[in-house]
Amino acid sequence: MDQRRFLAFLVGPCTYLALLGLLGCGYQFAGRSDRFPKDIHSVYVEPFLNRTRDVGLGDEITTAVRGELYRRAELQLVDQADQADAILSGVVRSFDTLTASVNQYAEVLQFEATLLVDTTFRRREPSEILWRGQGIRLTEIYAGQRAAVVTTSTQFQNQTLSTSNVRNLTDIQLTETESRRMRENLMERFARELHQRLMEMF
Repeated sequence: MDQRRFLAFLVGPCTYLALLGLLGCGYQFAGRSDRFPKDIHSVYVEPFLNRTRDVGLGDEITTAVRGELYRRAELQLVDQADQADAILSGVVRSFDTLTASVNQYAEVLQFEATLLVDTTFRRREPSEILWRGQGIRLTEIYAGQRAAVVTTSTQFQNQTLSTSNVRNLTDIQLTETESRRMRENLMERFARELHQRLMEMF
C-alpha cells in the first residue's frame, strides 16, 4: 500500500482530502520559528518588576502578557515556576508622557506616552538564558483636548467613545478617558509584540 492510500486508510476519506487541500495550497501552520527550542513546551510568567513611579503598571503588563500567551496557545501557560520548562520575566524601565503638540495658545493638543521594557526568557533546568528582549519600546499618541480628536479616523471609530461623548466631555475628562485608552492599548500592543519576538526569537 503506497503512502497516500495508507494515509487515507488511517484518517478516513474526508479528512484525507482536507489534508491534501491544505498541503496543496501551500498552507502552513502558524507557530514557533525554527530557532525556538524544540524542548520548551510550557512557560511561567513572573510578575514584571516595575521601576517606574506608576503604581500597578507591572501587574497590568503581566496580566496582558499572560492573556496573550493563553490566547495564542503555542506554549502551555502554567501557574507555578516549578511546573514550567521556561520562565519569562521582565522589568518595566520607564513609562513617560511628554507633550506631542500644542496650539497657538501653547495649550496641549496631544500627548505622547512611551513604554520601555526589558524581558528575559530562560530555561528553568538547567538554568540558561534562551532569549533577551532589551529595550522594547512602544509609543502611543492621545488627545489632550477635544480639538485634537479626529472623529473620522479609524483609531477613533475602533473605540467605544462616540462623537457625542467627545462633545459632552470637558478637556480634562477627555484627557483622562484618552489616557486610560492609551494605557490599555500599550499593554495589549506590548503583549503582542513580545509574543511575536519570543516565538521568532528575534
